Amino acid sequence: MTEPVLLITGASSGMGLATAQLAASRGYRVALAARRSELVEAEAAALGGPEKAIGITCDVSDWDSVQAMVATTLDAFGRIDGVFANAGAFTEPGWKTDPVEVWKTNALVNVYGTAITARAAMDALIETKGKLILTSSRAARFMVPGSFYACTKAAVTAMGEALRLEFNDTGAHVCVIEPGWVNTPMAASVPNLPDSIVEGENIAAAVMFVMDMPPNADVNQILIRATTQPV
Repeated sequence: MTEPVLLITGASSGMGLATAQLAASRGYRVALAARRSELVEAEAAALGGPEKAIGITCDVSDWDSVQAMVATTLDAFGRIDGVFANAGAFTEPGWKTDPVEVWKTNALVNVYGTAITARAAMDALIETKGKLILTSSRAARFMVPGSFYACTKAAVTAMGEALRLEFNDTGAHVCVIEPGWVNTPMAASVPNLPDSIVEGENIAAAVMFVMDMPPNADVNQILIRATTQPV
């Protein structure tokens, strides 16, 4: 089969699921990965079943689990044309707000998880001259007082440039997407969520914009916010 393949982490809801749905509607075969196996398996079935979509149980903070995710995708579809490293964890701003264990989870998922996802998929993306897309945040550019989450996302933005240089001359591409407030289950847990918000479908459109770019063009960063979001 020649249809391109997109692997998405954090695909059980929000931006990841919206991207899987949009990609599938455009003829992509999709691998939806998340810890919540029942959700990604149900969504994969809704998108056409094993020939078009698969659900993979994956903990992105675990190297063996991430390696298995990539291997399962390759076994099912034979190739990987894009990876949307989207899995993330949130913590409230305030240097003494959350227990330090929450910081550890943030760092393991947002930074380490993104890094090992890129590492596990690197050879497959070089083979197809594919696209690696990382989810950072608007907070990586405009720091939030006392936000450890923002610090982890700044690391993801830096990681994107490091990986772009690592992929240099391989034909593979790297892009960092920095969303502002997005209407997702994660955002729903935030108190005083602003009215200025974008939808998961808007981020999905940005991902597909990157996937549609011709080989001679390398889109490295996309900052996407609601029209009325002030910062």
